[in-house]
Amino acid sequence: MLSYLVTQRTSEIGVRMALGAQTMDVLRLVMGQGMKPVVFGLVVGLAAAVGLGKLVAAQLYQTSPYNPMLLTMTAGVLGFAALLACLFPARRASNLNPVEALRVE
Repeated sequence: MLSYLVTQRTSEIGVRMALGAQTMDVLRLVMGQGMKPVVFGLVVGLAAAVGLGKLVAAQLYQTSPYNPMLLTMTAGVLGFAALLACLFPARRASNLNPVEALRVE
């Protein structure tokens, strides 16, 4: 999804870079926009997991409703996968040539 958004915003990114935006600025912009929903989803998901933990413990035999190591590892793996998924389109956007991006439009 982020790759599609970067493709759609090629001319905007080209204008930003033509006006003086550095590659790190563009990288930070795209990564920030890609990671905001991920962080929101992780926070809501962890809250739901903690909130519904007692329900799961009541349904299953000998399970802990709150396993902080499991919750941390799951959130870490999902966050890392999302970070990698955002990194590739962000690098492509930061390496964009402003002249070519403006010529497309």
